Amino acid sequence: TRKGGDGSLGSTCGLLIIDEVHLLADERGAVIESVVARLHRWVESSQRQVRLVGLSATLPNYEDVATFLRVDKGRGLFYFGPEHRPVPLQQTFIGITAHTKNRFQREKKMDEVCYDVVTDALRNGYQVMVFVHSRKGTGTTAKAMAEHAAMEGELEHLFTGEEGTQENDARTQFIDKVEKSRNKELREHFRNGMGIHHAGMLRPDRRLTEQMFADGAIRVLCCTATLAWGINLPAHTVVIKGTDVYMPEKGTNVDLSILDVQQIFGRAGRPQYDTSGDATLITSHDAMARYLDKLVRATPIESNFIKQLADHLNAEVVGGTVTNTREAIEWLRYTYLHVRMCKNPLAYGIAAKQHESDPTLRGRSRELAVEAAKLLDERKMVRYNPESGNLAVTNLGRVASIFYIRNQSVATFNEMMEKKRVSPTDADLLHIMCCADEFENLRVRPEELDEVDQIKKEACPLESLAPVEEFSGKCNVLLQAYISKSRISSFTLISDTNYIASNAGRVAR
Repeated sequence: TRKGGDGSLGSTCGLLIIDEVHLLADERGAVIESVVARLHRWVESSQRQVRLVGLSATLPNYEDVATFLRVDKGRGLFYFGPEHRPVPLQQTFIGITAHTKNRFQREKKMDEVCYDVVTDALRNGYQVMVFVHSRKGTGTTAKAMAEHAAMEGELEHLFTGEEGTQENDARTQFIDKVEKSRNKELREHFRNGMGIHHAGMLRPDRRLTEQMFADGAIRVLCCTATLAWGINLPAHTVVIKGTDVYMPEKGTNVDLSILDVQQIFGRAGRPQYDTSGDATLITSHDAMARYLDKLVRATPIESNFIKQLADHLNAEVVGGTVTNTREAIEWLRYTYLHVRMCKNPLAYGIAAKQHESDPTLRGRSRELAVEAAKLLDERKMVRYNPESGNLAVTNLGRVASIFYIRNQSVATFNEMMEKKRVSPTDADLLHIMCCADEFENLRVRPEELDEVDQIKKEACPLESLAPVEEFSGKCNVLLQAYISKSRISSFTLISDTNYIASNAGRVAR
């Protein structure tokens, strides 16, 4: 929708459906706000009707979102409570009281509790999905369960299915396909009647795992939350093992969000087969109280728009819909950020007195717009005149908007190009590109370092100017490996290389 004009998506769209609209609270939510605000302003200027539909299974403050989408609350707002669920859901919360601070002991205790819940469901003839919060955790959880089952002598009886049983017949159909897979873990866990599923696996392997679970060839599936968001694959019993999620930008563990918990719990119970569903959350004892509190008192979702305000303001300036700070303030009134600032000003740094003296928050909106305009001006993406408040587009800003480059990346490029103004080498240019903000979420995992070092020696004709322990160094090595058509073994590295390859084109332009 950034590319305006006749025949563009914005001008031809008659219906916009936003599924999982609660992602407004996610860092990607700013995109939803930007698109909806642009569409509403376009509808007002063109006097053409566009229908908006927002859908969510976990949205506490649905009325605020309805206000943002400009819904007629009498006719267009529908709320379905738990009583509308086709399959009743039994929720269980288990708190692990760890008398020791030893992380290994806590994990062991959690594995034992998880095994008890899983085997209980298997004895009743149900399939189970176990959600963990790291790619590596899927394999270690499946392995721990297999070892526990082998010790108890229950592996064949509960997990793999005995000769002549329905499960065993279903397994036989998939043996050839599984043996052809390059994923060693997938083959290993299949022999134990289990599967793993995460974003670091190749797409054919993920599809094969989904098919095996749907057909009953595997009884237990250990997966990450990506399965709850994107794929409709329910099971009678769902278990969330642990609630610590690593946040790379904070460098520490945070609590799994209550929206994720509800989304995962929503996978329990299959309407076409079951009359009930079981969902279990296993966490530490102190975290359990927090989750119970959040379930009883729904926490409203907040906006994440301020973090990406500069990028979206630049897109509006390039599109010609915002030409000065007055229009920028007007544009902000169409966002979910404005709805929540009026409802919960303290969360956005607005004092009670300020809100009383300025109920429409024009003053705060002006501060935000001017702040973003100054940042863009400093990074040469727009030209901002503080006296008149006018905003003029620059070539750099236009390129950033068209190719969706973040302003932080532009700042990095400006600074590094300044230093390399005289005859930069190919290695310099590749390094500059790999320092882009777009690649900062590429985690450097300890188990990958040996292979990355090996690739660096064998497939990198250009010198990497950053160590492989940094995201830019890892990105540099994988990009050169991709260009050199080098073979990569680790599935997480293959996944990262695909991500780099799909983004490097637009960043390089």
